[in-house]
Order: sequence, then structure tokens, then C-alpha cells
Amino acid sequence: MSDPRDFAAGPLSPGLYIVATPIGNLGDITQRAAEVLARCDAIACEDTRVTRKLVRHLGIARPLWRYDDHASAEDRAKLLDSMRQMAIALVSDAGTPLVSDPGYRLVREARAAGVPVTSLPGPSAPVVALTLSGLPSDRFLFAGFLPPKDKARRETLAELAGLRATLVFFETAPRLARSLAAIGEVLPGREVAVARELTKLHEECRSGTPQELAAHYAAHPPKGEIVLLVGPPPDAAPDAGDAERLLREALATQKPSQAAAGVARATGLDRKTLYARALELKAP
Repeated sequence: MSDPRDFAAGPLSPGLYIVATPIGNLGDITQRAAEVLARCDAIACEDTRVTRKLVRHLGIARPLWRYDDHASAEDRAKLLDSMRQMAIALVSDAGTPLVSDPGYRLVREARAAGVPVTSLPGPSAPVVALTLSGLPSDRFLFAGFLPPKDKARRETLAELAGLRATLVFFETAPRLARSLAAIGEVLPGREVAVARELTKLHEECRSGTPQELAAHYAAHPPKGEIVLLVGPPPDAAPDAGDAERLLREALATQKPSQAAAGVARATGLDRKTLYARALELKAP
């Protein structure tokens, strides 16, 4: 790639420039992103320490202004005022800004104020994980982070259960086990993939049932940033054998009532019938 300093022939037009940055491997910065960062007047970023590493790697020296999810309306107003006279680049700590962060408020207000907005495509962890997973990619939903509380997590998964699309979530390593357990309970029979440390040295994408993945990561505690993907419901109507298999899997970790309810949601089969069978399977 050309040295970004070669592009600094002149200033950019005033406005907001949304710049995607690498999610791990600094070599993934695009030539256009490097050019904009080199020519802008200032860079608004989540964490100046993180962004400073990137600009140093690029050989760029630009003012770094803190703008994160704690920014106030007054902070946004000051930034908007600057954009009327200056070219301001907006970056996140990694990936494409506005994906699971609050930058959309700044974009909305900039557009409402008539400030030009330019968005540069580039790295995005949900898309990278989706392409690695082998799960259907013709239709998918990125749903951000699952709620940290167990009840809210199950309710969110139940709300999305009927969507015929691959579900994509961000997750943290300490919460992965609980999320896999909830997926096994609420969305039984789905294929799941765990993608972590994307574009980094220890990149991994592992797929299987929630139970298989939970067992693996219980023995090998995960580290790093995680994208959790859940395949869509099966196309074919389940038969008795499918229901039996799903019940047995669910009963390994759940009460008969919970197992029956989860399999009923996943298959559309009668919950009472499934509950009766679950009691039979659970009987000594």
C-alpha cells in the first residue's frame, strides 16, 4: 500500500467522514481510509489510546478527539460545529463505526444540520464471522449484544425464534457459556458457530450444537472478542425422530417442562404432547 502521507496534497472538504478501521490485523486498513485519516483535520474516536496505535502505524499525526457512548448532546453539538468548517473522521476502536455503537446519533444530527456525510466501507466483524461460519448468508440479522441477564437473554432469543435467517450477535468470553445454554434451551436443534479473535493470530471459527460448543469451551476457556452466530430454523417440517432427538438433547440440561417448551417453539409441535414424552424419557 502507498504511504498515506503521499495523499496529503490538500485538505478534504468539511464534513463528517465515517471510516472503518481494522478489527485486528492492521494490514486490513483500506487505501482510501488511510488517505482520509491522513488528510482530515481531526479524528473523533472511542479511545484515543487505541486510535493512536493505528495512526502511528500509518505514520499519521492528527488531533484525536474523544467521542464515545458517554458523549453528551453538548459534545455532539461541538463536533457538529467543527464539521461545518473542518473535515472530521469518525472511527470506532475496531471495525465499522455505528455497528453496535451510538454514532448514529451524530450522523442523524449531521444530516439534519446539512453537514455532508461520507461513509467509507471496510472491515466489519459480523460480516467476517458470517463468511467464515458456513451458515446461510443470503438472509441474516445482526442483533448486537445479547442481554446479560438470563431472563432477558431468553426473551430476546424467543422473540427472534421465528425469523428464518442466521442470527449474529456480539458476545463476551465470560458470558459465552450462559448464552450457549440459552440458545440450546430456546432455539434447540440450531447449528451454532463461535468466531473469535477475527483476523488475529489465533483466529478461530468453531461450529456445532450449543451443547457441543459449551463442552468445548468449558474445557478450553475462550479469550478475546467473540461473534456468536445461530443458524436459521430448518426448512423441513420436523418428524417424530427429530422431536425425540431435540428432547433428549434438551433434557440433558433442562427440566421436562423447559425442554418441551423449547422444542415446541423450534418445531411447532404440540407442547403438551412433547411434555408427556419428555416425562417418559426422564423417567428412571
